Amino acid sequence: GVEDRFSILYFQKNGISNGTLYKKTFIEHFEQAPMYVAVLTFLGFGVGTVFGYLRDFMRAWGLEKRNVATEREQQKDFVPLYQDFENFYTRNLYMRIRDNWNRPICSVPGPQFDLMERVTDDYNWTFRFTGRTIKNVINMGSYNYLGFAETDVNALKTVTIELQKYGTGICSTRQEMGTLDKHIELEKLVANFLGVEDAMVFGMGFATNSMNIPALVGKGCLILSDELNHTSLVLGARLSGATIRIFKHNNMQSLEKLLRDAIIYGQPRSRRAWRKIIILVEGIYSMEGSIVRLPEIVSLKKKYKAYLYLDEAHSIGAVGATGRGVVEYFGMSPDDVDVLMGTFTKSFGAAGGYIAGRKDLVDFLRTHSHSAVYATSMCPPVAEQIIRAMKCLMGLDGTTQGLQRVRQLGKNTRYFRRRLHEMGFIIYGNDDSPVVPLLLYMPGKIGAFARRMLEKNIGVVVVGFPATPITESRARFCVSAAHTREMLNTVLNALDELGDFLQLKYSRYSKSSHPELYEETRLELED
Repeated sequence: GVEDRFSILYFQKNGISNGTLYKKTFIEHFEQAPMYVAVLTFLGFGVGTVFGYLRDFMRAWGLEKRNVATEREQQKDFVPLYQDFENFYTRNLYMRIRDNWNRPICSVPGPQFDLMERVTDDYNWTFRFTGRTIKNVINMGSYNYLGFAETDVNALKTVTIELQKYGTGICSTRQEMGTLDKHIELEKLVANFLGVEDAMVFGMGFATNSMNIPALVGKGCLILSDELNHTSLVLGARLSGATIRIFKHNNMQSLEKLLRDAIIYGQPRSRRAWRKIIILVEGIYSMEGSIVRLPEIVSLKKKYKAYLYLDEAHSIGAVGATGRGVVEYFGMSPDDVDVLMGTFTKSFGAAGGYIAGRKDLVDFLRTHSHSAVYATSMCPPVAEQIIRAMKCLMGLDGTTQGLQRVRQLGKNTRYFRRRLHEMGFIIYGNDDSPVVPLLLYMPGKIGAFARRMLEKNIGVVVVGFPATPITESRARFCVSAAHTREMLNTVLNALDELGDFLQLKYSRYSKSSHPELYEETRLELED
């Protein structure tokens, strides 16, 4: 019911309100945990905080060794360089479970990987390697959606040829001596793949957002940003100098109110019209597993004459009938989106990112982008890996392997999510999203979950505060087309057992073939 914050949006072509915007079923889950879970979660943080203050007191009086950075005695009159209280959480809570992050991998991050074993003698302040390797750990954490992170000699033959021809580095920027024929080939291929006029590629995915948004907007412009946008979008927005306003995650009422107010009231104090209004959203949100409500956002953008910047880092290659992202997933035209951004770090098994759209937009960025002016160009073997993967997706390699990978990812995703629902776990996001957050809630269960999964030879990513809300710690699974059904069943059986042991099966919702449909607010949109 509504009180469980379980959200099912079931829009069909001739269905309920806004039905003309959606051409397929759109189902997302955000079930709220029982009240006792929230109480115990806050209680856990409270106990951890009390013991943290106690340990800080013991360190201050020399009763316990101080491992954190401190000011030198000669600088005791200086303004502190290390803010002691700001590191309280890191020092006293994160440090206790630090062994679950930054684990060194010593193989390709495919469906399985090898892990260097390490141990700690001082409660995770330092680590030492044992010299042993943990073999064939099932990889449920890497963004290897289509399985292109591989070491098959035949698959990487063209990459090897380009490595021998060009070497590893370029040692120059795109505007100087750093534009190669490989970059031109890749940009034409990306534009063709997305169905737009032109595209530009960059050597770093994070910088594609953070260094290009400031080139597109500035002072006197308004950015409307989803509250769960990635840090690269947030940083780019802050660096731009534009005014930033936040709307609730995937909430069209919240977005429309901000758009309406922006048109009515204009800029603060002067009341002049905004130079530009740009909406920043992601295709798939990497911590929630939710998919952007693109048809409604495009309708609002057209209604209020705003621009739309779509970050498809996690969705390009991962959703859509042929892997062309959320635009294809909703059956829309790429012309509906003003700025199409994506990365090659996930589905393509490479590095870097792109911005695509109209030719005048891309030509402007070639001149004004900070990445084009200052950043080293993408290295040729990486460009060739992207070309190889993209041609495979498009069928230009003469096979249907790319299409098979996209379909296999969809099958694996739906199977994995369905089984987790049936087991009674609370998972967030859209049924078609390969990002699957499983809610753990309590801080003590973060470390216990990851350690016990590794004991079963399964590598997982766990996430807690401040990367998530304080009561919503979670494990985040990334499903891959390279995962076999046997691998997924091994993971699911381990989760079933561990869910009972750690009491993680909080869901009060039993899966039904005929879900109850509801709408919180009726929203009529115009084109």
